[in-house]
Amino acid sequence: MPGCCGSARAKTAAKARNELPAGPLAPVHNSGMSDPRTDSRPVSVLTIAGSDSGGGAGIQADLKTFAAHGVHGLSALAALTAQHTRGVTAVHVPPTDFLDAQIDACFDDFRIGAVKLGMLASTAVIETVARAIERHRPTQVVVDPVMVATSGARLLEEDALDAMRRRLLPLATVITPNLPEAELLLGWKIGDLAAMSQAATALRALGAPAVLLKGGHLAGPGEVVDILSDADGEQRTAHPRLQLEAHGTGCTLASAVAANLARGLPLREACTGAVAYVQAALRGGYRPGRSDVRVLDHFASMPGR
Repeated sequence: MPGCCGSARAKTAAKARNELPAGPLAPVHNSGMSDPRTDSRPVSVLTIAGSDSGGGAGIQADLKTFAAHGVHGLSALAALTAQHTRGVTAVHVPPTDFLDAQIDACFDDFRIGAVKLGMLASTAVIETVARAIERHRPTQVVVDPVMVATSGARLLEEDALDAMRRRLLPLATVITPNLPEAELLLGWKIGDLAAMSQAATALRALGAPAVLLKGGHLAGPGEVVDILSDADGEQRTAHPRLQLEAHGTGCTLASAVAANLARGLPLREACTGAVAYVQAALRGGYRPGRSDVRVLDHFASMPGR
């Protein structure tokens, strides 16, 4: 029934406009787009990443995060994983021309306020995404340099590491590595807060304008400290360490940063808000599978929960 489906889409679009958080939207410079000052379309955020068949990480986590922040979520699948809470059993990378088609389709029709990059498994995929970013010039780009899954499965081909350094870091507004990812990018170990601070500075020297370095992998039962390094210096955010094993935290944090930037928040406020959001989602997490790994409750911080 075409009429029924069209009506449902119209109602969904109207609902999205009505629920968009108040405040200025980030200016958007997308190909084929009208003047953002007069564009009535609700802001969207595009995730270019891998899917998680278990629903806890990747694009599935990204879209839930966007919804929780009141922005319309778009997706371009750069990889498909067969995955559950116990591990990754298979990875399929679709053809790059199909990835290109997905990205172009999103930019052709939607008002994209930010792009979040996640699992990009190969040099060819990284090059394809980099060219698309250069072609469409989104205002905000959040790069989560996904390399290893929580289960330990390698998600990035060995020869793709240099392409990530060379092609993606300079295109980012901010990158959001955890410590193992930062160590791979830099080639040296990070063992304490002082080394974290040095690492954040070194990552910026590779071309990233800003770095939100996550400290959850540092040993110790007390606080977790995340470091944001940008042109204005260093900002540290501390929060209690939760004694649990979780899945999808990195994807969720980067997506929350992207959603906040798309809503017009300054970078530091966007990052602080994202860290608080992940903490609430972690505290509300649950175990849908047979392992002890918890999946985040992406709507735990919403009113009425």
